[in-house]
Amino acid sequence: MKNLLTCPLGFLLLSAAVLAQPAASPPPADQPAAGRRGRAAAPPNRNDAFYKTGPDSLPMDGVPKGKFSEAKVIPSSVFPGTQHTYWVYVPAQYDPAIPTAVMIFNDGQAMKKSPGDVMAQNVLDNLIYRREIPVMLGVFINPGRRPDQPEPPEPDGGWGDRTTNRPDEYNTPNDKYGRVVVEELMPALKKEYNISPDPALHGIMGASSGGCAAFAVAWFFPNDFQKVITMVGSFTSIRGEYIYPELVAASDRKPIRIFMQDGRNDNRRPGNPNGDWFYQNVRLMQALTKQGYEVNYAWGMNNHGQKMGGAIFPEMMRWLWRDQPVSTDPNDTVERSFRPAYNPDAAAKKPAATSLEVLECSSGFSRTHSVAAACSAGDERLRS
Repeated sequence: MKNLLTCPLGFLLLSAAVLAQPAASPPPADQPAAGRRGRAAAPPNRNDAFYKTGPDSLPMDGVPKGKFSEAKVIPSSVFPGTQHTYWVYVPAQYDPAIPTAVMIFNDGQAMKKSPGDVMAQNVLDNLIYRREIPVMLGVFINPGRRPDQPEPPEPDGGWGDRTTNRPDEYNTPNDKYGRVVVEELMPALKKEYNISPDPALHGIMGASSGGCAAFAVAWFFPNDFQKVITMVGSFTSIRGEYIYPELVAASDRKPIRIFMQDGRNDNRRPGNPNGDWFYQNVRLMQALTKQGYEVNYAWGMNNHGQKMGGAIFPEMMRWLWRDQPVSTDPNDTVERSFRPAYNPDAAAKKPAATSLEVLECSSGFSRTHSVAAACSAGDERLRS
């Protein structure tokens, strides 16, 4: 069984067997509507009332601010006739000479909306400045759409389920959206930005169907993306995404680290486990844990939406990116200082690496943060 997923036929056979189970019925009218676009909103309840974004999700005085690029558009050959719009958030500390980590945000317009539930750009600013995560580019990509279709959000706030290619891209458990990211988005990014080739420095996140898409990118392309965050992931019978626990159990462990978030009131379906959001999230977490994956998770009281996920997003990022280089030298003034904004004049005066620094880098042991970080990032000065 371990080798069943090593060939396309094996994957299709297992997928067909699992997908043969009964499909889920549509959500009842009294279920929360966030993320399930086009259905009437549920009556208000207090399930989300206690989840608020904190200081790390808001602009802070004294913290250098990054900048969004203009909207960029790439045509898709994976989904012919469609195109993807994306924005790159360049942190103030980005140094074009140093290969840099990257974090992809599915449903980009929603993840950068301010005020909003996530406001990921503020989290990047605050945590990068305090050295709680490495310097990284944030890439906010929208679902694909035809040129004649409008960019999300929809007039009622929807994320594009009725007006874009979002259902086909995000809800189908195959490698096609992963190909969009790996074969179309990443090459476009590398033409403009210095992105680290290390897959451990490539992360991706998403909410609802976007969470499924984020997991699929890492699952089908673990040599390209190895860090994942999912919020209220729709691992259900919308397009058969409930098959992942079986795929995880049938496959060798992949080098993926994942933080999952969901709530006990997320689209519950008594008598219909394939269509029960919370049940399927817990089931996937258990399968990943059993196979020895690096898994963290948080289950709250929330409905389907980003209220809890947004509130804990800074902590999710800290955990996901916790293995950045660190120095314990008490005399290392770089390590003990906040990260300043990139200064091109100072960078131009950067001295050549010493022979000791090159030796430290090649040996994998560095005494100071500056050498460790530059070595990890692939600084050309430290190549022996």
